[in-house]
Amino acid sequence: MTWRSHGHVDKEAVARIPQWLSPLALTLPTVNSADVTRFVPVDGSGRHAAVLVLFGDGPDVLLIERARGDDAHSGQPAFPGGMAEPFDADAVSTALREAREETGVDVSGVTVFGALPDLWVPVSDFVVTPVLGWWHQPSEVAVQDRSEVSRVERIALSDLVSPDNRCTAVHPSGYRGPGFLVNDMLVWGFTAGVLSGVIEYGGWAQEWDVSRAVEIVR
Repeated sequence: MTWRSHGHVDKEAVARIPQWLSPLALTLPTVNSADVTRFVPVDGSGRHAAVLVLFGDGPDVLLIERARGDDAHSGQPAFPGGMAEPFDADAVSTALREAREETGVDVSGVTVFGALPDLWVPVSDFVVTPVLGWWHQPSEVAVQDRSEVSRVERIALSDLVSPDNRCTAVHPSGYRGPGFLVNDMLVWGFTAGVLSGVIEYGGWAQEWDVSRAVEIVR
């Protein structure tokens, strides 16, 4: 299985995405793990996983909310995605397969144009590759298995960028990181970190009040 530790871009795919996404795509090769998170994976360590950061023509981003349970990430908003299987050819295969299983998205309508570098999630010891895609032919999406996913939402990019919806999420453990208050959800942790980076690399960021703290209720 091929996994990349640095951001990369598919130059042929970039020619097929809308112009507003091009600045993000062209920045990807310059991005290193440490630019996105302080949790940098060690070569050869961790369990491999991938998520799909899917941009629609809203413009919007596809997110899910994980079902509540005993898992460390239960109840959290997240990108569609999950653990790699032995039959997955690469991170792209994992991200698309998991997105289809969780949301029902028709992956033939998705143009993958690049990926962020591998990122480590210490609480689960996953090394995650965020795969970036353009939804050139949108399809219906919905919860496929309520034991795994409770909601499927297309979140407007304008809502994610708006300073009114940004905050610093504070966990009882002492963790502090970027947060987004959108569609009656608090997006935090790994997903919020990736979204924050994507917004910066796309050139869409606006100044927001980092002193605005919101407690994470588990």
